Amino acid sequence: MAEHIYDVDVTWSGNNAEYRSYSRNHEVTADKKPPIPGSADPIIGRGDVTRWNPEQLLVASLAQCHMLWYLHMCVEAGVVVTDYRDHATGIMNNQKFLLVVLRPEVTVTDASMRAAAKQAHAEAAKRCFIANSMNFPVEHEPTIVVAQQDPS
Repeated sequence: MAEHIYDVDVTWSGNNAEYRSYSRNHEVTADKKPPIPGSADPIIGRGDVTRWNPEQLLVASLAQCHMLWYLHMCVEAGVVVTDYRDHATGIMNNQKFLLVVLRPEVTVTDASMRAAAKQAHAEAAKRCFIANSMNFPVEHEPTIVVAQQDPS
């Protein structure tokens, strides 16, 4: 497999000459993409609650990777997904992630697709390279919902 390289820039300019009150705000950028406003977790590092912190971005990366592989696996299995939402949670203790739980709720077009839709989560979990790179468990608690059929 070919090697892939991902370049990201993190820019900070919040020096106000005092260690404890320096700004934790920064921007994460990459070529041709909108900037991500970043900061520290307010609870851990006096950050800005209105900006993304690295811990949230890690959980988001895991959820995105799973979703993208899941949708790919559904296409291959003939499962028609009309909606996908995930409420992912990361748990940290002693400055280390212990666990991330993904809770995707997926809507499919037909009840006959439920089993294949559930199996696609297992396949996506095997393929998500970000989850496979972690040194903590990434668990999955999927829910499969069938879209409302038009009675007419």
